[in-house]
Amino acid sequence: MAATKNETAASYDGFTADERAAMKDHAKEMKAAKTRGTRSKAAARADGEADLLAKIAEMTGEDRVLAEGVHALVTKVAPDLTPKTWYGMPAYAKDGKVVLFFQSAAKFKARYATLGFSDSAALDDGAMWPTSYALTTLTPDTETRIAALIERATA
Repeated sequence: MAATKNETAASYDGFTADERAAMKDHAKEMKAAKTRGTRSKAAARADGEADLLAKIAEMTGEDRVLAEGVHALVTKVAPDLTPKTWYGMPAYAKDGKVVLFFQSAAKFKARYATLGFSDSAALDDGAMWPTSYALTTLTPDTETRIAALIERATA
């Protein structure tokens, strides 16, 4: 006997609600970017930073503390990166391409937040290298390591 439409929908093992929400966020970001493309670079950058800071403000607890710390590090180490949101996450772009992003633990109900780097980041190291890092707290040591990664990623 064939499954009914409701049974099929209930058993579908595709995107989670969180993943669908992230894709909807990305669609909104793309639409906003298209509109902002007609504005000055400074105005578009200010809008991107406002969006990023609004996403950070929505976070709670340790996620917010971590995101604020990452934002401060990126602003200090690589001020030329353009702040923006990417799939609803704080992100930073170089020449229009996302280089790094912060994913809160709460975004996908994960055990830890993640600092991720896209393939646009210059982190290549032989045949294999990490592009994502679990982040649970900011200490002077982790800040130094993150700063070095940001410098290397944007070189």
